[in-house]
Amino acid sequence: YKVTGKYGGAKVVIRPAGEGTGVIAGGAVRAVMESAGIADVLTKSIGSTNPLNLVRATMEALEESKRIGERSLLRSKDQILITNKGL
Repeated sequence: YKVTGKYGGAKVVIRPAGEGTGVIAGGAVRAVMESAGIADVLTKSIGSTNPLNLVRATMEALEESKRIGERSLLRSKDQILITNKGL
């Protein structure tokens, strides 16, 4: 999913990329992505170029991605429960 993280004057947009693309990101954001073990991603930094704010904005975006994934998982579990009740 495309997610956005904001911290102070920094904004980071993270999008999934095709397999084999690698990490397309600038210095501080690249370090966070590689440390998190994310292999194929496109990012865009907007606003502040302060590395600390960019790292924090990146972490916010990753947290948002985690929340989206959890919601999606809960929805799929609800669908399975509804389907199984009908049998």
